[in-house]
Amino acid sequence: MISFECDYNNGAHPLVLQHLAETNREQSLTYGFDEWTLSAKEKIREACCAPDADIFFLYGGTQTNLTVINGYIPSYKSVVSADTGHINVLECAAIEHTGHRVEAIPGINGKITVNELDCYMEWFLNNGNRIHMAQPGMVYITFPTEFGTIYSAGELEDLYAACRKYELPLFIDGARMGYGVMSHESDVDLPFIASHCDVFYIGGTKVGALCGEAVVFPHGNAPRDFFSIIKQHGALSAKGRLMGVQFDALFTDGLYLRISRHAIDMAERMKQMFKDKGYELFIDSPTNQQFVVIDNEKVKELERNVIFTHWEPRGDTQMVCRFVTSWATTPEDLDRLEQLI
Repeated sequence: MISFECDYNNGAHPLVLQHLAETNREQSLTYGFDEWTLSAKEKIREACCAPDADIFFLYGGTQTNLTVINGYIPSYKSVVSADTGHINVLECAAIEHTGHRVEAIPGINGKITVNELDCYMEWFLNNGNRIHMAQPGMVYITFPTEFGTIYSAGELEDLYAACRKYELPLFIDGARMGYGVMSHESDVDLPFIASHCDVFYIGGTKVGALCGEAVVFPHGNAPRDFFSIIKQHGALSAKGRLMGVQFDALFTDGLYLRISRHAIDMAERMKQMFKDKGYELFIDSPTNQQFVVIDNEKVKELERNVIFTHWEPRGDTQMVCRFVTSWATTPEDLDRLEQLI
C-alpha cells in the first residue's frame, strides 16, 4: 500500500531527527528560551529579511490559527475568510469556539479577491445595523490554498493594500508555506510574504518536522503579552526546544526550501502521469496537492493499493480525488502509482 493521502503522514526529515538526537542529552532553558529556539528565530528572521520579527513556536495549525486570531482581535470582531478557507470548513468551528465569527466570502479557486473583499466591506460599512453586527477585524488567507493554488505577487500586493485601506490586519496561514513559495509558478518568496502581511506562519508539521508551526509577526508587531496569550490557550510547550531544535535544523543550509522543492518536483511528475493517462484535472494546482477526476469504478480499484482522499463527488459516476506529495515522496512511490492508474 502506498499513501498520497496527505503531507504529514511521515515522521520527520532525517536531519531534523539527527539534530534532535544530537541535542537530546543537553539541558536547556524551558518554554522556548533555549539556545536552539533562539537560533531558529534568528535564522527565520534572516530567511524572511525581517530583522525585527517577533516569532513564536506552536504545535499545530488549528491551534495556531485560533491562538493568533483570538490573540490579535477582540472577541466582538470577525475574521474574513474565503468560503473554502481552512478555518471556515476544516477546524470544527474552533474559531467560533473562541467567540469570533468567521465571515465567509466567495473565493475563486480558494483565493480571496480584492473585488470580493471590497463588495463585502461596502455592504458592511453601508449597513444601518452594523453597530449590532460582528465587526470585520482581520482577513485570513491560506498560502497555498486548500485547492493547492497560490497568490501571485501582484494579487498579494493588491490584497494587502485593500486590507490596509480598511484597517484590517492580513493573516496568512502557511501550513504548506514551503510548497507555495517553491512552486515553479510562484513569484513570491519568504521576504515578500513577510513584507505583505501582518502575521503569517511557516508550517513545519507538513514540511519535514514532527510537529510545529513558526508564527511570525514580521514588523515586530506581536500583540502585547502574546506569550501569555499562548499560555492561556494551552499552546505553550514547557519543552519549547522540541519545536526550536526542529526549526533550527529546517532553516540550516536551506533545508526547508530544498525539501519543499522536492515535493513540488514529485507533484509535477504526478500531474503529468495523470494527464498522459487521459485523466481530467479538477483544478490545475501548481503545488503539492493534485486534484484528479476519476470514475467511481476506478476509484474502488485504486483503493486496493493506494491511499488518497475523496474530495467531492463529480456527478453520479465520478469522484474528485486528492493526491498529495511531500518532502518524503520517492520516485519509486510514483513509479508504483503510474502502474496502477
